[in-house]
Amino acid sequence: MKASGRPRVLIFVVAYRAETTLARVLDRIPSSLLESYECEVLVVDDASMDRTFVIGRTWQAAHPERRVTVLRNEYNQGYGGNQKVGYRYAIREGFDHVAMVHGDGQYPPEELPRLLGPLMKGEADVVLGSRMLEAGQARKGGMPLYKWLGNRVLTTMQNALLGSRLSEFHSGYRIYRVAALARVPFTLNTNDFHFDTEILIQFLNAGLRIVEMPIPTYYGDEICYVNGLKYARDVTHVTLQNVAHRMGILYQRRFDVGPSDNTHYTLKKGYPSSHSMAIDAVPAHTSVIDLGAGPGGVAKALAEKGCQVAVVDRHPLPGDAGEIRVFLQDLDDPPDFDTKPYQRILLLDMIEHLRDPELFLQRLRRQFTHETKIVIITTANVAFLPERLMLFAGQFNYGKMGILDVTHTRLFTFRSLRRLLRDHGFRIKAIRGVPAPFPRAFGDGPLARAALAVNQALIGLSKTLFAYQIFVEAETTPDADFVLETSKAASQEPQP
Repeated sequence: MKASGRPRVLIFVVAYRAETTLARVLDRIPSSLLESYECEVLVVDDASMDRTFVIGRTWQAAHPERRVTVLRNEYNQGYGGNQKVGYRYAIREGFDHVAMVHGDGQYPPEELPRLLGPLMKGEADVVLGSRMLEAGQARKGGMPLYKWLGNRVLTTMQNALLGSRLSEFHSGYRIYRVAALARVPFTLNTNDFHFDTEILIQFLNAGLRIVEMPIPTYYGDEICYVNGLKYARDVTHVTLQNVAHRMGILYQRRFDVGPSDNTHYTLKKGYPSSHSMAIDAVPAHTSVIDLGAGPGGVAKALAEKGCQVAVVDRHPLPGDAGEIRVFLQDLDDPPDFDTKPYQRILLLDMIEHLRDPELFLQRLRRQFTHETKIVIITTANVAFLPERLMLFAGQFNYGKMGILDVTHTRLFTFRSLRRLLRDHGFRIKAIRGVPAPFPRAFGDGPLARAALAVNQALIGLSKTLFAYQIFVEAETTPDADFVLETSKAASQEPQP
């Protein structure tokens, strides 16, 4: 906001070879915007070989009452690259909102005041002008049948894979809250036409609010520079990349929009997962200590079952811990906590984060007595088939989460984990495969449930190949020093 108290709105006109339409588009920008907002028009000509830039400058000179900036890229940046220029301008100049209008006149500037409504009410982070919200309107407005079908097919596929409910992903009429734009790494996106899809995926991943509003459709004699088949392939490819990113299989930096602390390790509950399996394996009203508890989702779920719960982590639990006892320490250090008061010990998705898992288990075992405790251990299965295939293809991508989480220091297979546990005195009672967290990628819908069912069936054939994680239930045994001391004490007692 400026001293006037009015929101600052940038009308960003992307222009390429728009000499026949640009002036008409600029004429159609409602003058009422000047009364309600501190408004600037930015025209960015993407190195057109025609008179687009000259026409923009001529219009600027003819309208001194309006604040207008006309820029020309020295080299063609592409549709996505041109948007990056405009959005960086909006961020650097301190605007509150930026509305993208196409210089070819396909999207009606007259709708800008109405589309700005949800943003001004604080109800949205981006407003999309949708041609598909009102049935039949796109075709009545002249959208060719093949484009209408392509839009519907791609949007249906993307909604299924992303867990979204948009009427269309492919409208170029958008108004963004600039603070929300600054939260996503849009400069890492493509310079091509599927930039629009990538930035929407970033907004979805960040949990930002997307609001759609209907707009009239107009197709005239403008030239379309989009190769439809290539566009469909690119959109499908990046959507599938984000699915793999959400599942932690293939990290994509541009889609990593979560927090930088440990709160991105969210609770995987409501479907077969390492967390739900661990929660189910702990009886109600049991005493439990959760080592490496992260944000404490599992601990809180166990507390709701009436369990007496303690957690150990180097980060405090977010929010109110309630009756959960919290030990703050780095698990690579000697333990400051005692496991003796607890019947169950949880090591969920944490052993792979340790610098020296062997030393950690050796120290932990020193606390065990002849009183048997149940230890539940989960870790990533580095032999998961997609990881093998990616390695075969020359890919080994560390990321923020998943099997190749950048904070992982040791990776295990079923065999190597068995050996580690047996070497440190654990009696393995059960070892199972955990399917990939498809609901995290697809949302809680039929597609995710079907993928989980297929994954579980494949685990039945080979957990080594098809398990995303390893789930172990084991019993504790004391180390040799404890056995020696108790044997010495027992031998000194009078014999009957």
